[in-house]
Amino acid sequence: MLYRKMKKAAPDLSILGFGCMRLPLNESGQIDEDEATGMIRYAIDHGVNYIDTAYPYHNGESEPVVGRALAEGYREKVHLATKLPSWLIKSREEMDKYLDEQLARLRTDSIDFYLLHGLNEPFWENLSALGVTDFLDDAIADERIRYAGFSFHDNTKVFKEIVKSYDWTFAQIQYNFMDEHYQAGTNGLKYAAKKGLGIVVMEPIRGGLLARDLAGISEIWKKADVQHTPAEWALRWVWNHPEVTVVLSGMSAPEQVRQNVECAKNGLPNSLKKAELTLFKSVKEELEKRIIIPCTGCKYCEPCPHGVSIPECFEYYNRGHMYDDEEQTRQIYLAFLGGFFGGNPSYASFCQECGECEEKCPQSLPIRDNLKNVVEYFGK
Repeated sequence: MLYRKMKKAAPDLSILGFGCMRLPLNESGQIDEDEATGMIRYAIDHGVNYIDTAYPYHNGESEPVVGRALAEGYREKVHLATKLPSWLIKSREEMDKYLDEQLARLRTDSIDFYLLHGLNEPFWENLSALGVTDFLDDAIADERIRYAGFSFHDNTKVFKEIVKSYDWTFAQIQYNFMDEHYQAGTNGLKYAAKKGLGIVVMEPIRGGLLARDLAGISEIWKKADVQHTPAEWALRWVWNHPEVTVVLSGMSAPEQVRQNVECAKNGLPNSLKKAELTLFKSVKEELEKRIIIPCTGCKYCEPCPHGVSIPECFEYYNRGHMYDDEEQTRQIYLAFLGGFFGGNPSYASFCQECGECEEKCPQSLPIRDNLKNVVEYFGK
């Protein structure tokens, strides 16, 4: 296992982190605790020392399962990360309530890396007004947490504003070779790194979509001098960035753990050759050819008077077609546009065909017809 340092944190951190959002399930849809425990402990036994979970993962079961998996001396071998559920916070007192509950669920006296979960502009404004920076200062002072950070889902401008607003140790962003300019993106990555923040990357394989063996894409990877699986290529691309400290993988099967641990042995910064970087460019170009709706995400069409998140609807619709994965993309669409992480549901099926969006669209897209296609694809 290879390790990297965060400028503002003491420990060496494994470049591979175990993300506990996609643990294996049993026949009843609950976490298969025996298998999950075996996977987590295997990863730790092979050098992984960063374990990431969160309050809502697996309908609240991830933290308790992780807490039990880290018994018998495993807690002392790892740096544990979890997250304050930002969308649930209505008062300063609730911040302490949730943190104390998480400490109990995880069977620990202290969280090593504590994040404000899924920050966007509204969440950050609410938490700031309620005194979240004082909460973090207090929690560090009384040693309930060691280091403060945040995970992020908004644009680069908002990301930079949040970075400047507190003495963060680290930030967690979505980043992969298809999302160089998505949300915080490369611009935000480099900005945070220059400010001294460590970077933890989530969705390096885009929820598993980049691991798929797709016709037209596999042929491109086969041009490489050294062969890797699509998942290995995706991980190595993120590790190639020296600004990145830890890359999280949401592993759901023992074989994925074994493969990722092995792949991490080669995750050195600036290790990809020029010819290999050219392959990533070719794969990205091929995937982008599969985009159905050429929406640029400019958001001139918003706000929709009926609450439709138009660009997001098109993003998930395109994603399903790009990766030939309708079912997984539907689950993401239902969760993120259904208000699971706060806010109101904003599905394509809420469209009332008023046409106000089409009058604003600089691309002159037939938005109403496209939203009907989204509804047909994902259902109501």
